[in-house]
Amino acid sequence: MAMPKKEEIETLLTRSKRFFETAGYQTSVGYYDLAMFSLEQALQLFLKARLLENGVDYPHTHSVTSLLEMLGNVSRGKEQVVRTLLEKHLTELGLLEDAYITSRHVPREYRREEVKRVTKSVRELMENV
Repeated sequence: MAMPKKEEIETLLTRSKRFFETAGYQTSVGYYDLAMFSLEQALQLFLKARLLENGVDYPHTHSVTSLLEMLGNVSRGKEQVVRTLLEKHLTELGLLEDAYITSRHVPREYRREEVKRVTKSVRELMENV
């Protein structure tokens, strides 16, 4: 049985917050690959919750770029903010998408500075969209 939208939104936001917090811990102990994956999950779940809040069922995709583009098309009053943030953080979003794919299939090492930069981007996106 599907959960009500409000409950699903809250669940997604709670999990998003937990993944973001987990990424901070993983960064602090040098698990940069896991931190990048956690950041990707945090943003992906956050964007899916925002889409639901805007009355849109999110698609079966893991692309944070696609989810952000979709959110930019449906966010009442925030379209330009979302598009500006998308352009600003395009490189970091690409790193997150790579992290999602490589976490399962290809060993990929990340550097602390990459994780810090992506963390800052994810935080800014989550605070403003």
